[in-house]
Amino acid sequence: MTSDESSDSLDRRIFLGAGTATVLGLPTLAQAQQQPGAASPAPPAPARDGKTVGEIIADFVTGFELKNVPQPAIDRARVAFIDTVGVMLAGSQLPPADIACAVVQLDASAPAATVVGRPLRASPQLAALANGVAGHCMDFDLTYFAGQSIAGVIPAILPVAEAQRTSGADMLSAFIIAAEVAGRVSRSAPGAWRSAGWHSTGTVGVVAVAAASARLMKVPRDKIPDVIGITGSLASGVSVNFGSMTKPLHAGHAARDGVLAALLGVRGFTANPRSLEGKDGYFECFSRGLPWSLEPFDSLGKTYDLLDYGYKLKPYPCGGLGHTAIDSALALRGGVNAEDVAHIDVAFTKYAQRRITGRYPQSAESAKFSGPYLAAYAVVHGAPMLAAFSEEALHDETVRAMAQKVSLSDYQEYADLLNESPAKVTVTLKDGRKLEKSEYYPSGSVQNPMSAAQIKAKFDICAAQAVEKPVAEKIYATLSTLGDQSSLDDFWPLLRRA
Repeated sequence: MTSDESSDSLDRRIFLGAGTATVLGLPTLAQAQQQPGAASPAPPAPARDGKTVGEIIADFVTGFELKNVPQPAIDRARVAFIDTVGVMLAGSQLPPADIACAVVQLDASAPAATVVGRPLRASPQLAALANGVAGHCMDFDLTYFAGQSIAGVIPAILPVAEAQRTSGADMLSAFIIAAEVAGRVSRSAPGAWRSAGWHSTGTVGVVAVAAASARLMKVPRDKIPDVIGITGSLASGVSVNFGSMTKPLHAGHAARDGVLAALLGVRGFTANPRSLEGKDGYFECFSRGLPWSLEPFDSLGKTYDLLDYGYKLKPYPCGGLGHTAIDSALALRGGVNAEDVAHIDVAFTKYAQRRITGRYPQSAESAKFSGPYLAAYAVVHGAPMLAAFSEEALHDETVRAMAQKVSLSDYQEYADLLNESPAKVTVTLKDGRKLEKSEYYPSGSVQNPMSAAQIKAKFDICAAQAVEKPVAEKIYATLSTLGDQSSLDDFWPLLRRA
């Protein structure tokens, strides 16, 4: 089956909960504005017990024991591997991954690790780079705190684990460690990733990858502060590059540079011990005068952000801030004939409108962030799946005509909201009638979760782009029980495409 057939033939109901067709009860603005880890200005001082942030992370990395983790957190970690590897397999077949792999091949590095979805092996750093680009280039990967802050983590864990010949349990541990570190970094300076223009995938992600890599490489406790400190100078990524191939590069370089930091640090490369919290350090520079606080690190190793906050899986391969609008448009679609539509208004938060453009897209990458295109496609064809982000789809005259009827506006009730992205779609028909639908939480969120069947269906669609079904089933089975296997030697070849 072709990718277009496999994506278009799937009933969108497999991705959406049964409640999507009904209006959600919207939280009050006061409730919605509550921000986890709301920060206040903090001096460059030790975070806990006189320790630096690097030392706190070092204690967590070296003292972490999987047996002490609640089972729901382990289950979420396994689902994250299933979702990320599936998306990576699909993304590995697209042009951004082609270019990244061509560059990786120029270096002719030691073939120590698998590049997912490719007949290619490379050094762990370069495999992580290629994997990270593949995993993020469709914008189909999960969202954690401020965007896809851990997009580079599993793309890096895979090659490092393969090269180190570590166990599935070690991989689970590394992921959970990375997720918890990323959660604390994200919550320490929420304004940096929401308001200052920095992309958390590249800025938060590199710290998380470094922590995961330090665990897998068994970096000694006394060297981990240097590993973390190095990332303060490697973190980067600006949101102006959304809608281009450079956005997925943020995940690729976070994956590569986090591995690099661990490789350097374990060999004695040094960094300022207060690289993150010090004057002119990571938090101060990225926050640009916005408030930040080290308080979230007080709970590292005591509670699990992976449980308390969770992540959002994506049912559509496009910018997550637009998913509530897509859900709303799809809920209205059944009662609307496209030819009867006079106008469509899509109301977003102001923050969402910083990421979602009001222009018609000129490329598959920019289509993922085009409000008019996504709303028009949903009304005309249904859920925007893989086939929606192709040159052929962009030239669909029916979608183009519908997109000209779409306008974007502020969702007044939630205009200044940052932590969620509610949307309201109002369809005005030619006879003057108006149909309206609001969604506060998107499909795939903790509040509106995807079922196990929906998660599996997404994996199947994605994996089919790169591997045959029997191979995909073996990959899924391994990831579903990750940590139970005595050896992963038979797993790594499954990820390569002959």
